[in-house]
Amino acid sequence: MFSSFFSVAPTDPHAPNFHPVSSRSPSDLFGELEPKDTEWTCPGGFAVETQVFYNILEDGTSVMCQVIHSSLGVWYPTIQFTCKIYNPNTKELTWKSVNVTNFVTPPPGLDKRSSRADEFSITHKSSPGSDIPEKYTIKANLGPDLQLSLEITRSASAPGFKIGKGPKGGFSYFGPDLANPEGHVIHRFWPRDHCNGLIMLKGRAIEAKGPGMFVHAIQGMRPNLVAARWNFAQFQSDQHGGISAVQMEFTTTESYGKKGAGSGFVSVNIGSLVVGGKLAIVTAETKWPGEPQLEDAEVKSRAIHSKTEDDADTGYPAPTEFAFRWAAPSLLPDAKGPIDAAVRVEVGPPNDSKGLIEKIDILAEIPYVIKTMVNYVAGTKPYIYQWLNPATIVITGPDELLPGLSEGLEVDGYFYNEATFIS
Repeated sequence: MFSSFFSVAPTDPHAPNFHPVSSRSPSDLFGELEPKDTEWTCPGGFAVETQVFYNILEDGTSVMCQVIHSSLGVWYPTIQFTCKIYNPNTKELTWKSVNVTNFVTPPPGLDKRSSRADEFSITHKSSPGSDIPEKYTIKANLGPDLQLSLEITRSASAPGFKIGKGPKGGFSYFGPDLANPEGHVIHRFWPRDHCNGLIMLKGRAIEAKGPGMFVHAIQGMRPNLVAARWNFAQFQSDQHGGISAVQMEFTTTESYGKKGAGSGFVSVNIGSLVVGGKLAIVTAETKWPGEPQLEDAEVKSRAIHSKTEDDADTGYPAPTEFAFRWAAPSLLPDAKGPIDAAVRVEVGPPNDSKGLIEKIDILAEIPYVIKTMVNYVAGTKPYIYQWLNPATIVITGPDELLPGLSEGLEVDGYFYNEATFIS
């Protein structure tokens, strides 16, 4: 990623300096995960690597567990375990962020999909050929008021995926020279999993049972250079054998785009839809600034802030309504044809936003060492908005997948989403 400092070859200043993973043909979108795809790489230089588990429990409680490995040049990396639990019925919010000690990957006898520290262990186990080919066991002691003992399983019918096949699947590259990129972003997903276990919260035992998803991601450059905005969403329902819809989107800064510096604000959207417990479609779409997205496109992967209102607390145009869309040809050989899904969620004005878990001032939460790495300009205040709401997804597709799907099926569930503004 430092090649640009030493290169003497002339570069066309208007050459493309961003190469999105989402600009692949529909037939090349689905790449099934290989074991190495979700191993810890613990990169040096300026990089952030994460494993994140999102689940929604049977009573609607949202649970997020994340391990973050952050590198700052030659400095020793910072490793955090963060956990957020939100009960929408009681409005109780629990947030823990612990700088862990003695982080190790792999632990003895395991591969680098597993890790441990004094405060936690995450153990990956494989059972190839079985109905449950993979699972993670998470055990964490995050203080006297919060302990976790969770098992996260993935069924064989919902394989893990990346966009594109092979070892470079999942990569978006920054910089004009693909052979020596300035940086990269990688995402690898489990599109649907199931959590089972126990959470001890303030001395109370909470049964942790419900669907969710998992993502392993790497930002191989300074985070403030990667993106100006992010969107993330997951819809989860146990109806009809299991319905899950996931989207992850980032929008580049002005510096990276189709025609070099100044042509940025390119949106890369990656998604998936699980229907009847089966991975039905994988979606990926690039939104180039100034170019319309076609309504008749074969593949759609879109996160739209359909209505916004200025938020006096943050200075950003806060979404008051969202529209998410997934469409692609079916991946299932016994249920061929196009599949389409859409979710619309109205959350209302920023001072009374429905389902808002919290607005997070990023600079107030992250460690000093990461603030130094990000090196934000004076006056910039990056924020994350997080919501959890009941929602309905509308799906159409072949009846072979679910009876009546060709006429459109409305499925009720929970919708967790985030909108991040960095610059």
